[in-house]
Amino acid sequence: MNKKKKLKKLTIFFIVIDSLALICLFIFYGPFTNFRDLFVTTAMTTMEHKYLAKTFYSDKVINNILKNNTVKDNGKNSDKSKIVFRRESPTTYESIYEEQVLKRDEGNDLYKIIPVSGSGYKGFLTVIYDSKRISLAMASTYGVEGRQLHSILKENDAIIGINASGFEDVGGIGNGGIATGVVIKDSKIVVAEPNYAHGGGIVGFNKDGVLMLSHNTAYDAIKEGIVDGVQFGPFLVVDGIPSDISGNGGMGVQPRTAIGQRKDGVVLFLVIDGRQPGYSIGASITDVSSILIRYGAYNAANLDGGASTTLAINGSIYNKPCGYENGNLTARMIPNAWIVK
Repeated sequence: MNKKKKLKKLTIFFIVIDSLALICLFIFYGPFTNFRDLFVTTAMTTMEHKYLAKTFYSDKVINNILKNNTVKDNGKNSDKSKIVFRRESPTTYESIYEEQVLKRDEGNDLYKIIPVSGSGYKGFLTVIYDSKRISLAMASTYGVEGRQLHSILKENDAIIGINASGFEDVGGIGNGGIATGVVIKDSKIVVAEPNYAHGGGIVGFNKDGVLMLSHNTAYDAIKEGIVDGVQFGPFLVVDGIPSDISGNGGMGVQPRTAIGQRKDGVVLFLVIDGRQPGYSIGASITDVSSILIRYGAYNAANLDGGASTTLAINGSIYNKPCGYENGNLTARMIPNAWIVK
């Protein structure tokens, strides 16, 4: 009797294993490519987990997937003359999203927080009404190590901030001390060497508070009027024209940070939390683009995401970053931030 029970349990065990194997084979190699593409693009946009994609697929298959999941902007620089700042408050709204943005919280004329959510993600859209109060702040220890976002805010007496540049992060243990890609601060070049890994170009503000997107060099961007800027991408909207996104955009599902500006001058800071099952897994670049367009972005760009994605308000972290320190979730050290003073 015991032998029969053991045999039955063993048979059930192998049936379960075989079933799981068949399910995995169907998911990874079956006729439906959405999961495969999402799996590969997500793994390949991380620092430490590219091996996951390479475990299941050849380099040829991976390269083909990445080729078919891309973001392509219109190749133009944004036209700063198209941004016309609104001086009066509207009395009617074209949509619920328009109302969410333009109807200010009582007693707060500087900013507004709008929770956003979708399939598998949660985050926050911060609406900034006075773009002239936005600037780029460098970590006080830049060149040696970065600072956590809330510390950068405190050092600059700032009210709101989001992470900006990417940084050297070999093995996922970078300390945020050196930014990658062009960095412009107060019309001076901090980092001149470009980094084209993420597409896009230089994302920055001129003296009038206009968000500018430029494919030019750091020197030419300054000539164009950019006072503070960082290089990242891809650009998601340029002069009201959404970028052409093929597949999932090629960047998988990750925590995200993005910045945009409406045609009326209102600036949008977007952070999407991720890598936290049960709360928020993350968003695709398509999700990010859709959110920003929904809320009226006329120009918009992706910024550094992943564990760096952070929103801080009044000296405290507001979102749920997925960086780790001593086994606990925490905000990562970053080289610089977009702040509102």
